Amino acid sequence: MTLQKRALGQSGIIVSCLGLGTVKFGRNQEVKYPRSFSLPSDDMVLNLLNQAEALGINFLDTAPAYGSSEQRLGRLLQRRQDWVICTKVGEEFITGKSFFDFSGPHIRNSIERSLRNLKTDYLDLVLVHSDGNDIGIIDSTDCLETLTILKKAGLIRAIGMSTKSVEGGIKAAELTDAVMVTYNPDNTAGGEVIDYASKQNKGVIIKKALNSGHDCEGGIVKNLDFSLNHNGVSSIVFGTINPDHLASNVACAIKVLRA
Repeated sequence: MTLQKRALGQSGIIVSCLGLGTVKFGRNQEVKYPRSFSLPSDDMVLNLLNQAEALGINFLDTAPAYGSSEQRLGRLLQRRQDWVICTKVGEEFITGKSFFDFSGPHIRNSIERSLRNLKTDYLDLVLVHSDGNDIGIIDSTDCLETLTILKKAGLIRAIGMSTKSVEGGIKAAELTDAVMVTYNPDNTAGGEVIDYASKQNKGVIIKKALNSGHDCEGGIVKNLDFSLNHNGVSSIVFGTINPDHLASNVACAIKVLRA
């Protein structure tokens, strides 16, 4: 049995039910993982990408706030057309600190930079990288309006938001193509967003399904089962630079989908 592919709502994009998060490809400062780590070499990243593809993963998650992740993917990815690339706008990480800018000019510049970094002429999915004030971003900035213009121009296939509140997630699902939400057995509030998005036929991507590596030893199958088998979920994104962890997570996903 191979890794299942699912529709990202009605966007026309098909993603593997597990996606590879790439924050560890480019950033090891101010990250919420339980153990410190060194950034992998180019050879290690390339081997991991080849392994992910061989295991059936076609979905990659990156962001400008992930340090050099975009640049490394642009340099190392082979056969761009075989991958679904998700990046983000709104958050920057410079000299060890994050800051946010959701203004139209910044969003446009961010998209142009991501296209250059990733060496591509289109982005499959762009998510707003929320600072926690989901509703404020939606209602009081021209962020989504700017992304919609860039989507109509053919630079982006689908837009959405990585949300941090139920209210914001529901509104983002109403207005965009996809939402990213936190959802795991210890944090179930996102289920309301998933159910709403599913009824609207919008894509749903799960973050922190494995608690960012915290308190998940022995519970990976449980957590993946909880999220993957929730109706409406398109994909779960998990980050790793460990080939054994990558293979194990894919095997666990196949196991819970077979059950």
